[in-house]
Amino acid sequence: MAKLGMLFTALFCVLALRQAYVQVVKGPSYAAISYNPRHALLATRRGRILASDGTVLAQTTKDQRTYPYGPSLAQTVGYVSIRYGTSGLEDAYDAALTPADTTGDVAAQFAEIVEAFTGHNAVSRGADVVTTIVPSVQDALYSRLALHARAAGVVLDPRTGAVLALASVPSFDPNALATEFQTLLHDPHSPLLNRAIDGLYPPGSTFKIFTASAALDSGTVTMQSTFYDPGYFSIGNFTLHDNEFESTGTQDLTGAFALSSNVDFGQIALKMGTQTFYRYIDRWGIGGSVDFQLPAGIDRVPPEASIVPGELAQMGFGQGALLMTPLRMALLAATIADAGSEPRPYIVRQVVRPGVGASSYGSAELAAPISADTAANVKNMMVAVVQRGTGTPAQLPGVTVAGKTGTATNPFGASHSWFVCFAPAESPRVVVAIVVENAGYGAEVAAPIAREVLRTALRSTP
Repeated sequence: MAKLGMLFTALFCVLALRQAYVQVVKGPSYAAISYNPRHALLATRRGRILASDGTVLAQTTKDQRTYPYGPSLAQTVGYVSIRYGTSGLEDAYDAALTPADTTGDVAAQFAEIVEAFTGHNAVSRGADVVTTIVPSVQDALYSRLALHARAAGVVLDPRTGAVLALASVPSFDPNALATEFQTLLHDPHSPLLNRAIDGLYPPGSTFKIFTASAALDSGTVTMQSTFYDPGYFSIGNFTLHDNEFESTGTQDLTGAFALSSNVDFGQIALKMGTQTFYRYIDRWGIGGSVDFQLPAGIDRVPPEASIVPGELAQMGFGQGALLMTPLRMALLAATIADAGSEPRPYIVRQVVRPGVGASSYGSAELAAPISADTAANVKNMMVAVVQRGTGTPAQLPGVTVAGKTGTATNPFGASHSWFVCFAPAESPRVVVAIVVENAGYGAEVAAPIAREVLRTALRSTP
């Protein structure tokens, strides 16, 4: 009997050593296997993604990841799926949202067992990610963009760079990802693409914000400079025109900007010259990566060495081979709004870890490409656009709006409709950038959307 007891004791010791080897020594390598069922256990304790006011944007409920805002924030919040991986904030902050894996940690695993039997929260949860999204502004932006087939918008605070809303249509329902992913993947309209930060478009006349800023800041023109626009301008064998072959006649710089003369801005770009034009491209960071918490598309700027006069003239009014994201255009407007300082955009305000505290993120400067005086002059010209120029549909009662329309031609269909603006012009708090694909004039389509989003944002933010 004693020998039998010793045998069982020995076998138990062997079993215990084997279990310890599996848990402590081999555990980490087993945990790395994507089919390990422990990943499902970690998923149930995944942290939440929240709006600025605590509204839930993503959470795990009954072993299911749910997204209360559905299509409105689908590309931005993203998704997490064992089968399809991660995207958006779910991907960018995956390490923070995922609870610590206790593989190899005997004490932590014992705590899991205690929790299973007692119901006490002894096991660590993933961090909560708190964004800068303002739900009412997000609702206003998405609901208006969703009336169109393909569109995108960015709303941010120019004082800090905080992103108040991002929207891209067409979108999708992340709650139905498991059944719809293959259809979404092959949809020719690319609903998985976040057009607000990854969509590349010719900016059209909204880019005159840049050209006017660079020309003034470099001393190429002054506010008193005058220009003559008969409706066309020839450069060698190439002739450029205004929209619908209009002409604005003789105007000072404000008039040329407010009436959006392509002829005048083509000549301004040529007068500035390629070297100066590209010096300000570099100062603004155009064509480089944006220091953002989500991966953002990089603007396409043709190489300086390839530029001929006709190309430079077209770039002066946002055409040619130039392609920009709505996020970049929002940053151009924010630079004017913030007296020549380009803010670094951010969408995550805090990462809150249970029992540890919060990691906070805030405002910073990306660049200071132009002087405060230059920014003030361009702001006044943007006010003129809305008061008496092409942007009058963006007017708000009792609010001074500064903006710029854009009607960007492209080789794949009707022009894209753009509007970029901020308000109140005296002390800017909100920047809005809107693009609606193949929708025609910026004044007719994008400007009214921006006006309503501005109206909501000004009421919803201090």
